[in-house]
Amino acid sequence: MLSHLVYVSTRKASCTPQEIEKILASCKKNNPSMNATGVLLYSKDKFIQYLEGDSKEIVALYDKIKQDHRHEKVMMVSYGPIKEKAFPSWHMATKQVAQQDIEFRTGITAEDKKIFDQVLNGTEQGGTKVVNLLKKFF
Repeated sequence: MLSHLVYVSTRKASCTPQEIEKILASCKKNNPSMNATGVLLYSKDKFIQYLEGDSKEIVALYDKIKQDHRHEKVMMVSYGPIKEKAFPSWHMATKQVAQQDIEFRTGITAEDKKIFDQVLNGTEQGGTKVVNLLKKFF
């Protein structure tokens, strides 16, 4: 079943820009064989990742991600079935963001900012809201 999974985690100080490049290289190498796609947003102290693909594949991938030493306090924000992929051609797109100065490609509303803050805190559970917000970064 086609599904999505969103998690938020705390980036460890030891996770350098070179480590981010390793994460992306691993995604580009491994995700195509699983037909997994998605996006990764990161700041100096947070990760937010949206994964989409076969539910078994992305849950197994999430289990591996939770064990990665480059972050901690991994919390699933949203998981569930989807009708179609939001990012079908991106095995893993990425964007660095500064939490205080977020640049959206479309207008940001007060509600968008509230949802983003809730995602960062792990309190937003609405999959559609999260996906729509993440699309504004790309």
